[in-house]
Amino acid sequence: MPADMPAAAPERIVRDFLAAMEARDLERAETLLDETFTMVFPGSGVMHRLDELVAWAAGRYRFVRKRIAAVETCDGDAFTAVFCHGELDGEWPDGTPFAGVRFIDRFELRHGRIVRQQVWNDLALARP
Repeated sequence: MPADMPAAAPERIVRDFLAAMEARDLERAETLLDETFTMVFPGSGVMHRLDELVAWAAGRYRFVRKRIAAVETCDGDAFTAVFCHGELDGEWPDGTPFAGVRFIDRFELRHGRIVRQQVWNDLALARP
């Protein structure tokens, strides 16, 4: 783990980011991102800005909430990886609810900022 990042910081940063995203507080979420931030979701290309994600997701679901089962942190020389997994609940674009959809998010943090997010989930399998 980088010397300037306290032990509890990576998990807290990821949880704060996910809470801000769920609340659609993009301004707060962006304060946790590095200027080189990238993210990839199932079926997306590489995205660099949170507004890209919101636009990309608009036709896929109305909203989604993450019920986090566990968060695990792995320290490396160049970055700290944080994995969180659990289940997604939300609504499809037509208002139909969904629940219990598995997900895993992998984050890379450097110097207290999120530089990368990779997302895997089973939304495509759950879609009506």
